Amino acid sequence: MRIPDPKALGRQTYLAKPDEIKKTWRIVDAQGVPLGRLAAEVAQVLMGKHRPEYTPHVDTGEGVIVTNATKVGLTGRKAEQRLKMRYSKHPGGLKTETYGQVRERKPELLVADAVRRMLPKNRLSRVMMKHLVVVPGAEHEHTDKQPKALTV
Repeated sequence: MRIPDPKALGRQTYLAKPDEIKKTWRIVDAQGVPLGRLAAEVAQVLMGKHRPEYTPHVDTGEGVIVTNATKVGLTGRKAEQRLKMRYSKHPGGLKTETYGQVRERKPELLVADAVRRMLPKNRLSRVMMKHLVVVPGAEHEHTDKQPKALTV
């Protein structure tokens, strides 16, 4: 049996090339939105899975600006019960604080960490994270990027 030439078949899987992708920006308001839902939507847009030209090994995503990070929602009693831990690599250097304390102290860290954990675990995710801007309030300095609204 003869195998047909793949170019003659007519249907080919499209693989985007880095210079073909036009990077746009989106803005999302985190006020009252549960943290997990927000992070899932933002991760999808950062990866580019919402676009028809999505390619796993190319950064096809868009940049995302998240505003009002101090007002992000935590359902149930997660603000008091869930713990964010970090370790200083010294004996007895384990620091823990609740999600509520992190939201008050540094809300950008809470949102960015949730988004980071929903991205693939590879080098490309570090590139994608550079296209995420999280601001605690409603004002941001990225108006020159002309971001379009993203609803969650």
